[in-house]
Amino acid sequence: MDANELRRRYSAGEKHFPAVNLSRVRLIGAYLPGINLWGANLSGANLAKAKLWGSDLSRANLAQTNLTRANLCGVKLNEANLRGAKLNYAKLYGANLSGAFYDESTRFSRGFDPVSMNMRKF
Repeated sequence: MDANELRRRYSAGEKHFPAVNLSRVRLIGAYLPGINLWGANLSGANLAKAKLWGSDLSRANLAQTNLTRANLCGVKLNEANLRGAKLNYAKLYGANLSGAFYDESTRFSRGFDPVSMNMRKF
């Protein structure tokens, strides 16, 4: 699936896309609140400035994904792969990051403490 198809189907009212392959997709500034991308492959995707509040990204592969300035308020990211992801200035209020994986190359906003969010360093 590509970015245009995802946006078209979302605009038509479809919000459930579990385990979809969106590797390297460009969704800069996309408006997708409440979307279900459980277990999706978003590795290397560009979701900078995307509006994803209230979405389910549990167990998604977000390795090397750009989430800079994305709105992730209330997003389920439990057990997601965030290794190498860019989360600079991302809004994470109320997000569930329990069990999410990160590594030394994962970029967080200044002052963000992944340990206090029950994340796991890999």
